[in-house]
Amino acid sequence: MVARLIRRDRVVITSCIVLITALAWAYLVHLHQQMSSSVMPDSAMVKMGMVIDAPWGACDVFFTFLMWAVMMVGMMSPAAAPVLFLFAGMHAKHEEHSMPVPVLLFGLGYITVWLGFSASAALAQWGLHQGALLSSSTAASSHLLAGVILIAAGAYQLTPAKGACLRQCQSPLGFLLSNWREGAKGALEMGLRHGLYCLGCCWALMCVLFAVGIMNLAWVAALTAFILVEKFGRTGASVARVGGLAMIVFGVLVIAR
Repeated sequence: MVARLIRRDRVVITSCIVLITALAWAYLVHLHQQMSSSVMPDSAMVKMGMVIDAPWGACDVFFTFLMWAVMMVGMMSPAAAPVLFLFAGMHAKHEEHSMPVPVLLFGLGYITVWLGFSASAALAQWGLHQGALLSSSTAASSHLLAGVILIAAGAYQLTPAKGACLRQCQSPLGFLLSNWREGAKGALEMGLRHGLYCLGCCWALMCVLFAVGIMNLAWVAALTAFILVEKFGRTGASVARVGGLAMIVFGVLVIAR
């Protein structure tokens, strides 16, 4: 019975993650196509939060937050699958029904952290826009700024803080055993804590988008793949360090251009 519940939970969780990720990417592709259009009405730009030549209002900031939120869901939902599988399995051994509320609350806590990051990223984008530091392609308008962002992101990859957060993400079972809390409130707290470790692991990588283009989907896809490899690959820690060194070199080359 327990094994059947666990299998069913895995199917439900996988289906939800695939659907959410697919919808997020469909929105991003649609947004990218609109931005790439040679003729784009000003009203469409306003709705996307991507006004380039005029000061932003609250509406622009909100839709920019929405864009970042959808992007973070599309990039980070697959990374949450292992810990959600384990969490659901541990609950299935004690519950008589599938997909208990604590599993949903754990996921809510995880997503809440990334929504907070999305709000911060939207404000950062607004500040860069106000300072005329973003180009029409939503990338840093100066080689110096782009290079500094890349070097800073690469340097963070080599820090103990990055390593500590990455270890928590690489071992979902270890995280659950050392941070277990009972009840619905405990599940939410665990989701928030895991989300914070995930944020500590990946925030600098997300900032790379300010250097290469916030809506550069090739980079979004590459960063998503890199995050999955460093979190779940056998040599994840080495991949993180090599990636950091590569970003530093890339940043230096961008500045020297």
